[in-house]
Amino acid sequence: MEQSYFKEYYQLERVNWWFIVRRKILAERIGTLLNHPTRISSLNVGAATGTTSDMLTQFGEVMSVEYDEDCCKFTQPILSTPLIQGSITELPFENDQYDLVCAFDVIEHVEDDQKAIDELFRVCKPGGHIAITVPAYAFLWGPHDVINQHFRRYTLPGLLQLFNKQKGRIIYKTYFNSILFLPIAIFRVAAKLFKSVSVTPSEKGNSDHEIFGTAGFFNSLLAGLFNIDYHLLKHHIRFPAGVSIMVFFKKEELK
Repeated sequence: MEQSYFKEYYQLERVNWWFIVRRKILAERIGTLLNHPTRISSLNVGAATGTTSDMLTQFGEVMSVEYDEDCCKFTQPILSTPLIQGSITELPFENDQYDLVCAFDVIEHVEDDQKAIDELFRVCKPGGHIAITVPAYAFLWGPHDVINQHFRRYTLPGLLQLFNKQKGRIIYKTYFNSILFLPIAIFRVAAKLFKSVSVTPSEKGNSDHEIFGTAGFFNSLLAGLFNIDYHLLKHHIRFPAGVSIMVFFKKEELK
């Protein structure tokens, strides 16, 4: 891809309502669920242009992996922590290496998502944590998923099945981006019914970010609404439905 694309995505990750509030939610949940760590080692898989890696530095050392070689080359000079090119299905690390292993909206891009989860588990230390987020519900599938090369969207039970063979336990699970769930669902279903947005490979349409914008009043409005999720999650509310899913898994400690 051209460097101009990554420059646009770099800006998007730093100004768009969804990216900004998602990082805020993730930082709060990691801090709370892991008892506010400051010296752990984290692995961020699917770093893109680096905002989630930067967020993770508040908890300790961070190593990042990005699959796209061009994106990796773009991000390396602007990231203060190490970043290497690699695949989530074949991570270039030893077993039991990281305290926290993260894949934020990554495994939906991977055809073999079970192998991806197995790899996250493999490089996580005994007693360590795996944190993942994914998009929710197949009926919300649209041009945004096609453009971003998703293989699927998930339900919470379907996502949890990927952890069934791992030794450990789910310590946290919830849908989120729930305040905006109903209007987003109505928009996407209506778009399909009235064929106002095509999801065919030849006519992909627009991503959500292009449709809803990335700056100005509407961006601020959506950020404010999504921020309600942040406050509710912080006060121990868990949502029964949402546009996204978040799961934290704790790997079994050695006996």
